[in-house]
Amino acid sequence: MDRSSLTRFAWLSIAAAIVTIGLKGFAYLLTGSVGLLSDAVESLVNLVAAIMALAMLIVAARPADKEHQYGHSKAEYFASGVEGILIFFAAVSIGVAAVHRILDPRPLAQAGIGLGIAVAASAVNFIVARILLNVGRKSDSITLEADARHLMTDVWTSVAVIGGVGAVAITDWQVLDPVVALAVAVNIVRTGFQLMRRSVAGLMDAALPPDEYEKLLTVLNKYKEQGIQFHAIRTRQAAGRRFVSIHVLVPGRWTTHKGHHVVEDIETDIRTALSGAIVFTHLEPVDDPLSFQDIEIDR
Repeated sequence: MDRSSLTRFAWLSIAAAIVTIGLKGFAYLLTGSVGLLSDAVESLVNLVAAIMALAMLIVAARPADKEHQYGHSKAEYFASGVEGILIFFAAVSIGVAAVHRILDPRPLAQAGIGLGIAVAASAVNFIVARILLNVGRKSDSITLEADARHLMTDVWTSVAVIGGVGAVAITDWQVLDPVVALAVAVNIVRTGFQLMRRSVAGLMDAALPPDEYEKLLTVLNKYKEQGIQFHAIRTRQAAGRRFVSIHVLVPGRWTTHKGHHVVEDIETDIRTALSGAIVFTHLEPVDDPLSFQDIEIDR
């Protein structure tokens, strides 16, 4: 998928955030529920995060240039990192509002209408979240995946809030509303931590995940049967781009022409197994002792 085409999904997220902010804000004004207020605050965070995601997707889609010869795809990690930070701020604001309401409980008004509006807003978020998650996984876009998981957090937040407000309406136990809001804040913190951990891993050039590394080894094992050896294997991922660096050791009697063609085949097979992979190979003779002086990852 063309990376520039991903921006339209960020616009979809922005539109969804604007709609849900309006719906949840109206529901809060009708009911006075701090739980619904916390839900609206999280949607406001969604809007800021979606705008950030759009900006970073535009940057990430730029081709490599003289200043950024490996491309701009790492920009996506900034979007997911900022989104994680925003989630933390949303959790703090929700927690403060919930504690205040525990200390100063207030009865809810027009709970039925408010709940109906909140359900409609949750349906919007759920549909958009599923779309973003599917596209994010297919295109290896951590920005869209982070946005989708944030929206799904919002959906579960809304489910909890709706349950809390409904319970208050039935039992008239006012403290349930802020207690649910506190539980929502804790769940939001967990999601934010996961997003930030993935962002840091990407910015720190973490290796490919185990399942993808196994795919790489499967390709290499096929060539080992031909007497070819490999070492100094290095991998990293930058959003939708994967980088693989590897030393290929072939029999010394081979001609440069034959070795080059085998290396080209290896690179092609790796790119087929790992979509979007950028492969760097270094050809060496297996019977030369100097070839084994650079086995370590850090030369």
